[in-house]
Formats: sequence, C-alpha cells, structure tokens
Amino acid sequence: MILPRSDLLRLMSKSAPKKKKAFAPADDESARGRLLSAATRLFCKDGINATGIDAIIDEAGTAKTTLYKLFGSKTNLVHAVLESEGKQWREWFIGAIETGGGDAQTKLTRIFPALKTWFGEDRFYGCPFINAVAEHDKDQKQFRNIAMKHKKVVLAHIEKLADEMGAAEPALFAHQLALLIDGAIVAAMVSRDPGVADTAALAAGSLFEPSKTKRPKRAGAPAELAAV
Repeated sequence: MILPRSDLLRLMSKSAPKKKKAFAPADDESARGRLLSAATRLFCKDGINATGIDAIIDEAGTAKTTLYKLFGSKTNLVHAVLESEGKQWREWFIGAIETGGGDAQTKLTRIFPALKTWFGEDRFYGCPFINAVAEHDKDQKQFRNIAMKHKKVVLAHIEKLADEMGAAEPALFAHQLALLIDGAIVAAMVSRDPGVADTAALAAGSLFEPSKTKRPKRAGAPAELAAV
C-alpha cells in the first residue's frame, strides 16, 4: 500500500494549532514547526511571491518577530521550506517504491502508481522546486541549487536501481525516467488529472525493453548528466 504524501503533512500540523497568538520562548521549536507548516501550504498553494509574511504568521499563529528570530528573513524561510519539503518527499517517494520488496525492476515500476496517488491528493500543487525556480528570475542560482540538490538524490536512487536491474546505461536510464517524472508532475498540476501518471508509465515501459536492459560489454563511464 502506498502511503499518501498528505499523511506526512498531517503529522507536521498535528502539533501546530492555528491562531494561537502567544507562546513562551521555550516554544520556539513548536513555533518553528507551525511556521514551516503554514509557509509550506501557502507557498505551494498560492506561490512564494504571492504569499506575504503577514499571511504566514496569521496562519501559524505566531508573532512577526518570532519569524524573523527563527529564520531571519522570508528568503531563509523559503530555503527552510524547500529543504524540509525535499526531505519529506524523498522519504515518501523512496519508501513508496521500496515498500513490498521485489527486484529492482519491480521497484522502478512502482514509481508512477505512487505519483498517481500523490497527484490525486487535494493538497497536490505540483513540485515545490519546479514552482520555486519557475517563479523567480531564471538567472538566480539560490533556488536552482536547492532544486538540483534534491533532484540529484532522487536521480541517484533511480540510477542505483537501474544498475541493479542491469540497464545498458543506468545513468541515461535514470535521466530518461526523471524527465518522465517531472513531465508527469507538471502535467498533473496543470490538468488536475492524476491519470497522466498512467500515460507516463506507458511511455516509461519502453525503457524496460530487453535491448535496453542488457548491459553492453564495453568500458567507459557514461557522460555526466547535469539536467534532471
């Protein structure tokens, strides 16, 4: 059974009651959790640029001074949200394809059913990393660097499974699958149709053809793939 990603968000918000305006200094950790939870929801739903500090502190039930004490700036809060979201998403994603065991190919074929479950959630607003990069000046490196760090971890796990499966070019296989994953995420966000995951799964099926999963007898490391 694939654990819906919304369960992770509920765990974050259980200890985060809304509209609670006063708290002692000892509650900084609780306030941090409430601010992260509120900012995550608002950034993902409404966008980073469209979400002001006042909206975040109102939803979190904290003072503005608390936000600046804990994070220093809105930009730092955005970084913290992306780091937190990335960690939770990776744990969910890797857990979803690894749960149930099986060989490497079986695990890889769980990717798109897992994404379909995520796409069907009410709080699915697309990939926060893709959204963050899309919202900002394309010459800015801060959000792009965080996004690439996240995606390289995901790509590395897929490449490891591709290698175990005996893919002819594990790095290329992982890169192709990652492009289908990103494409499905964007298509699902735009269309609000979880079924795009099924279409992506059909496209991914050609990657598992015997000719592409038989390791060639030649030396040399594959070229580094910078895009994810």
